Parts: sequence; C-alpha cells; structure tokens
Amino acid sequence: MKKLTLTLAITAIFAINAQASNIITFKGEVATQTCIVDVNGSNSQPLVLLPTIAASDLPDVGATAGGTAFKISVTGCIVDTVKDQPIKTVFVANQLTAGGNLKNTGTATNVALQILTGPGGTKVDLTGSVGTAGLVVKKNENAASHEFVVQYVRDGVGMIDPGSVVSTVQYAISYL
Repeated sequence: MKKLTLTLAITAIFAINAQASNIITFKGEVATQTCIVDVNGSNSQPLVLLPTIAASDLPDVGATAGGTAFKISVTGCIVDTVKDQPIKTVFVANQLTAGGNLKNTGTATNVALQILTGPGGTKVDLTGSVGTAGLVVKKNENAASHEFVVQYVRDGVGMIDPGSVVSTVQYAISYL
C-alpha cells in the first residue's frame, strides 16, 4: 500500500508539473574569439563604489546623480589580423524595477541604479536581450577596454528614505 501511495504521489507531481508552463531557457555562444574579462582590474566579484549623495540630489522621478565610471576590459583575445573585432557587453539585472533600472536591495527607498553606455551616454538595456557596443579589439591587438557609468536614479514617487543602495548585475561578453 505504501508503494502504491508513493507511486500515486509521484505521478500527481509529474502531472502537475507537466501542466505548468515552467520553462528554463539557457543561452550561450560559440565563437572563434575569446578573451579574459575583468571589471576595474578584477575578474572575481568586482565591486564599484558610488559616492554618497544627498536625497535632495534626486528631487524628481528620473533624476540622476553620482555617476561613477567603471571599466570593462578584455585581454588575451584571439585576434583577427584583417579587421577590428567589435565585442558587445550584455547586462542582465538580477532584479529589475518597473522603470528598467537595477533594483535597490539596500535600505534606501525610491532609489535605484542605472548603467549608461559611457560618460554622457544613454541608458543600457538590462534585460539581457541587447548587447551594448563599446569594446573593440583593433586588428593585430589582443586587448580592449570600455568605460561604462553607473548612477543613482530616483525610481519611485514619495519621499526618499536615506539608507544603503546595493544592487547587482550579471554581465557577459558577446562576440557576435
């Protein structure tokens, strides 16, 4: 009887899971080009520190402050001796706000972070669906770097409660 009950329970679990639309998508890339990647000179858990700002520096929704440059570099690339090799950086937010910014997991409220394509640049798509240009390994070279910018952005209505601002983003290099 115990075996029958266990078999029925397992069958019910599989039946429930078969009806759900639980889909895992894996995405990768095979390329002739490969490089070693680092952020601000670190290839293991890089940390970018932003300056402390006042809540008043973000008076309205969409206001930005505290722009801080960070550099993504590639080295040891297999090079093409005929032409330059553009390389895209793909960013995927671990938590994305409705405004398309990096959600703050710290204690400050109504504040998020956004990444720009460079100093004075445009907002980067953080969904992972679009690679951001900037890195270009010149022909006959094997390294390149590109500066991006991260900045605070007011991403909610209401008062800003001061506190910590913490967020994470995953990144990958696309040679396509």
